[in-house]
Amino acid sequence: MRRLGRFILVTLAGIGLFVVLAVGGGIWAYSTFGDKIEPRLPSTMVLGLDLEARFRESPSSDPFAALSGKRAYVVRDVVAAIDAAALDPKVKGLFATLGGGALPLATAQEIRDAVSRFKASGKPAVAFAETMGEGGNGTVDYFLSTAFSQIWLQPSGELGLVGYSAETPFVKGALDLLGIQPQMAGRKEYKSAIETFTETGYTAPHRESMEALLESWANQTVAGIAQGRRMGEDKAKALFGKGPFLAAEALSAGLVDHLGYRDQALAAAGGSGKKGELVDLAAYGAHQPKGDGTKVAVITGSGAIMRGGGDNAFGDDDSFAAATVAQAFRDAIDDPAVKAILFRVNSPGGSYVASDTIWHEVGRARAAGKKVVVSMAGMAASGGYFVSMGADRVVAQPATITGSIGVFSGKMVLAELWTKLGITWDGVKRGDNADMQSANKPFSPQAWERLNRQLDAIYADFTTKAAKGRNMAPERLEELAKGRIWTGADAQARGLVDALGGWDVAQAQVRDVLKLAPDDGLELVSYPKPQSPWRKLAKLLGGSGGNLTEDEGVRALLRVAKVLEPLARQIEAAGPDSVLRLPPASTP
Repeated sequence: MRRLGRFILVTLAGIGLFVVLAVGGGIWAYSTFGDKIEPRLPSTMVLGLDLEARFRESPSSDPFAALSGKRAYVVRDVVAAIDAAALDPKVKGLFATLGGGALPLATAQEIRDAVSRFKASGKPAVAFAETMGEGGNGTVDYFLSTAFSQIWLQPSGELGLVGYSAETPFVKGALDLLGIQPQMAGRKEYKSAIETFTETGYTAPHRESMEALLESWANQTVAGIAQGRRMGEDKAKALFGKGPFLAAEALSAGLVDHLGYRDQALAAAGGSGKKGELVDLAAYGAHQPKGDGTKVAVITGSGAIMRGGGDNAFGDDDSFAAATVAQAFRDAIDDPAVKAILFRVNSPGGSYVASDTIWHEVGRARAAGKKVVVSMAGMAASGGYFVSMGADRVVAQPATITGSIGVFSGKMVLAELWTKLGITWDGVKRGDNADMQSANKPFSPQAWERLNRQLDAIYADFTTKAAKGRNMAPERLEELAKGRIWTGADAQARGLVDALGGWDVAQAQVRDVLKLAPDDGLELVSYPKPQSPWRKLAKLLGGSGGNLTEDEGVRALLRVAKVLEPLARQIEAAGPDSVLRLPPASTP
């Protein structure tokens, strides 16, 4: 029996080793030879773009992604590929499918601008939707589609041009029923994130901020529709928010050009017959030569800002690891060939200390003679603005959510909940404030004073650095701070950002600060350099942030707690650390 047991163990170990080597070898082979085995592009082609797919700010670091056969769209790569296609005689047209409503308005603006440049080349750009919204909100999809030379809508579809709305959950009533007492403080009146726990509806400043945000988005959308559809702005404004329109109604109102099906729309783009073979935009982009010229480091920070360096072997899009980003800045500073840094920021904020770490590295880069240009994506608010405000130039999309210069902190007190559950706690301590973050008791007067002094210091630091970075009088900066969010357009009008646009504008700003000619080439190099596939696989199997057994246990716990997920998500945002974060429910 022992020999049999050993045989089984050895066999299983051998199979496991073979699987690991096979998977690792596959990853290595694809990463090493992937570009070489990429199918050659046809002599004539129409590029296809799935606008319902997931869009990322940087390529996935998932070691298994390359084996899936699926291409992830990276926003800057999509823009670069569309711009290259406009000048490529082999590309005869652009065909995009949309309608799922997944893109934030700022990302839609970035892609829309690239499509407009493509259309200006005289080549057909066709957008097709089975439906835009189907009972939901198709406003962003329709806004994006108006950049195309033709819009096709399936006869059975609808056009959900219903406008924008924002709804914020207020869980105070639920907390009261459960016996949970929020003890929270913020700086200042527009820093409304804590109000989801302490109020039952919008306060006047909160409502004012949200109304201004939606008004700016609506005005931008109406202006884009009027320009793209060549209709008067009054007509576009009259149609905005009046959907959903039946397909025939949308055609009659001039909102779409044709009713038909995908094959008909594809033919209109030249993607059938002898005109051109349909090629995915990502595949086309993979064949484009890398730029040459002045070396520019590209650093991306996306997600909630936190201390440390991301341990997730798969590269979590929702985490903005300060140690990783700071090291990328240090590497770029130490590289004498790097003349500038293009810092892409997409974040609602996060840890104050982590944000300050990155802010310091931005300053070090400038002191070392490296120009820094920030390109804001969908949002760069609170901590996201903190890491951006010290750059030489700051670029945002008109719809980018930014500002939110403020801070909040606090905790949830569960003492009454434990009483209701029949649970008692006891403990000992050394130090008056040793238990100040305990959820089992309220803040003592002394602890509450320390918390508020900390918030005052953070707010003063934030506003002082913002005023210096934006070369603005402290009194003026204070008027724009107080935790208030702004769209990129409103922020630019108030001096919080320098220019409006996406990657093309950001690169133009890089050339400007380096005193280069507008058509001078740039060699864009990502920092930090991607880890090798073998290292990623070893990290995953070694359990550093990727232990499969632990992950399975966590997943089981999450399944049990799923019924409380909406409330838990709100409570999670109110951690004990001082937080620079965007108020909730601020996206369409």
